[in-house]
Amino acid sequence: MATRSISQSARTVTPRAVGDDTQSSSVRALVFLRDRGIIVLWLFLVLVFSIWAAPYFFSLANAALVANAAALTAIFAAAVAFGVLSGALDLSVPGSATMGSVVGATVLTAGAPAVVGIAAALATGVVIGTVNGVLVQRGLNPLVVTIGMLTVLGGLAQVVAGGVPINGITQLNFMGSISYFGIPAPVIVVAIIFLIGTLFLTQTRAGGRLMAVGTNAEAVRRVGVSANKYRIIGFILSATVAAVGGLTVTATTTQASPNPSVALLFSALTAVALSGMPLTGGRGSLPRVLVGALIIATISSALVIKGVPPYVATIVTGVLLVAALAFDRVMSSAVAKRLVPTSASADPEPVGPPAIDAVPAAATTATER
Repeated sequence: MATRSISQSARTVTPRAVGDDTQSSSVRALVFLRDRGIIVLWLFLVLVFSIWAAPYFFSLANAALVANAAALTAIFAAAVAFGVLSGALDLSVPGSATMGSVVGATVLTAGAPAVVGIAAALATGVVIGTVNGVLVQRGLNPLVVTIGMLTVLGGLAQVVAGGVPINGITQLNFMGSISYFGIPAPVIVVAIIFLIGTLFLTQTRAGGRLMAVGTNAEAVRRVGVSANKYRIIGFILSATVAAVGGLTVTATTTQASPNPSVALLFSALTAVALSGMPLTGGRGSLPRVLVGALIIATISSALVIKGVPPYVATIVTGVLLVAALAFDRVMSSAVAKRLVPTSASADPEPVGPPAIDAVPAAATTATER
């Protein structure tokens, strides 16, 4: 029946010994370390680098540079996160960013005002996300679909741009190369994206359902909610935010390149993994994704100040990605060993709090209908 809460279908967990305060404390400590450890890590890195790269690292000028560098990574990390939270990893993010920026730049060079160019880029993102979502809805593997889409978009961007970068895009300076009260414009763009995204995921029924789909799509279907619909929404959000990222890069460089940057994808994936968000979806927080981006930018800044070759930063990013995935796996396994499913249909992995909270709301809505 529609009245049955999804929380009855999805796995619910309780401590193995309800009255065991020691065990409960250990579970809370592990969950805190898994979900909040990234903040402690960032503060620790800031402290270490303030000493190692003194006196230049710990300064207002360098803080502005770190924030500006983290901004671009954060935007693309948010794009990846929306897909991941809905249960599908979108690897076409660089292609969506490139296509959005090229389309927007083409419209702007034709003499259209900035708002029209931005609208064209956003519409491009919506179309790309919809195509990705529909293809996955048809049963195709998300990784295969999005990798294929990345290749297609790279080719289409070359066609639209004529095989060369589109230069002289100055109409977007207000969101790229200027500052407001000392705050770089890209940082403000990031603040807007993350504020709206966080409110959507935590304060709206649609956001809760999207995360519930990432946790247990079958349980969502059992109460009459379309899991496919919310997965498509996840792809649309991912591609649209990526298009905003592409526009921000264009605004910063006054150039729209038709070549997708795979390096941006790896940095975004690393930021998401560092945040403790499993790439299988269902659990995560956009603010922690932002901290993940700050960690990457902080490390890069310290290495640059010390004159370390740029390729070392690439190596460090790769190591961080692998380490973050391994850490999340170890922490999740440790938490799971201390919890026992209360349902016979339990899954081996614990679900995140957002999905547990959101799912009964979905069931209620289905009942009201």
